[in-house]
Amino acid sequence: MKKLVSIVIPAYNEADNIFVISESIKKVFSTIDYNYEIILVDDGSADHTLEKIKEYSSISENIFFLEFSKNFGHQLAVKAGMDHAYGDCVISMDCDMQHPPELIPEMLKKWEEGFEVVYTIREEDRNLSKGKRSSSNLFYKILNWLSDIDLEPGAADFRLLDQKVVNVFRNFQENEPFLRGLVKWLGFKQFAIKYNPAARFSGKSKYTLKKMFRLALHGVTSFSIKPLYSAVYLGFILSLASVLYIPYVIYAFVNNVEVSGWASMIMTIVFFGGLQLIILGIIGIYVGKMFMQTKNRPNYIIRSTNIPVK
Repeated sequence: MKKLVSIVIPAYNEADNIFVISESIKKVFSTIDYNYEIILVDDGSADHTLEKIKEYSSISENIFFLEFSKNFGHQLAVKAGMDHAYGDCVISMDCDMQHPPELIPEMLKKWEEGFEVVYTIREEDRNLSKGKRSSSNLFYKILNWLSDIDLEPGAADFRLLDQKVVNVFRNFQENEPFLRGLVKWLGFKQFAIKYNPAARFSGKSKYTLKKMFRLALHGVTSFSIKPLYSAVYLGFILSLASVLYIPYVIYAFVNNVEVSGWASMIMTIVFFGGLQLIILGIIGIYVGKMFMQTKNRPNYIIRSTNIPVK
């Protein structure tokens, strides 16, 4: 009996890409001896993405969809797809064709060799702007420096997970999951494949600099409390520096030397005031994450689906 491969694809305003990615996957599986299903997750799209998905699924028996009630974000869309995927292995990939379907046979080969996680590393795309490449590299440097995981630069959400790994994922109830970090944290037998990203078929990248920065914050605060320790160390360092300033104050008082520098004093006050707000913000992020998690709300809401009840 052929093994079933579930392919999870999150889609947010990807109406022009639905048919192309689905047909590309169909073409790949026509050359290998596996059954497959595609689970498209509409993440509250504002265009005709859902209509395109329903139209395509109506004429294809192995195309399924999940419709979110609103936009819950890329990571939760992938998580929702995995929660409803029961193939022997599950592959997650983006809808924009930058994750080449032609890589799937190689991923399946490594899976058959015994690797339970086969993830991909994106080679640096010289066609991207220097700012985009720099922000991406900075993202991984900050994440690895401040967290307790070690992600390779270019690690992508294009990965294969054995069903036993997916079963573990289903038990995670984090309201802001950072899947790349979770995959690394899980362990299991892993293998990395490098690839050259293709050009987007249609649309624009959803990962702006702001979203990359926010994702980095989620990654750091999900896997480490190093920022809290850093705040403590910084407090000790600044306190020590202020103690070293005391001899100068005593000297000025004894010798009746005027201590000038109103502007520098104001600048110092503003600096330390800003520093305190940053530290409070770090603490606030951790407290906020605990607050949201303790509400125990569902991480996503499915408005409609054509997936049969298991």
